[in-house]
Amino acid sequence: MLNTWVVMPTCLPTVLRRCHACASPRFRANGKFRVNANHKRLDAWLLVLCAGCGDTAKLTVWERMNVRSVRPDLLDRMHANDPGLAAELLQDPVVRRRNRIALDWEGAWRLDTGGSDHLECEVIDVSVRFAARIPVRPVRLIAEACGLSRAEVERLIADGKLVSAVRLSGKVSGDFTFTLKR
Repeated sequence: MLNTWVVMPTCLPTVLRRCHACASPRFRANGKFRVNANHKRLDAWLLVLCAGCGDTAKLTVWERMNVRSVRPDLLDRMHANDPGLAAELLQDPVVRRRNRIALDWEGAWRLDTGGSDHLECEVIDVSVRFAARIPVRPVRLIAEACGLSRAEVERLIADGKLVSAVRLSGKVSGDFTFTLKR
């Protein structure tokens, strides 16, 4: 029997970037946008607040973009301060590279295992799905969901009782499957 676990975001991640006012390394994204029009050109920013001093910083989404090349529904979502769009843009590698930011997902996600009926089985086949590209360690997910310590999970991997096509010791942000034999 195949169980499906889902790694789901619970809120927007923390933005890692140095504040110019207080040198704090963390910003909170609240899903607010600023759009500025200059004739036929648009600029758009995602606003983030410094966790230390509360100062506002702008993360560039568009610079000098022609109005006709912007989808109207996307512009409407920005005007409505859509938090879903903010989450999409924070995960966009182009936006992250342009603004020289990284994301900290600590405390911003949860694991939905669909119940604890899998704990009694001898063999567990699990498919782990990611609702967003959240980098987590598979060892940590397995330990949390099965009520084991991370050291026990590492021992199961070393003994060949926990197998997967992906490397379980590093961080993963994409879907994977594994089999656990007790």
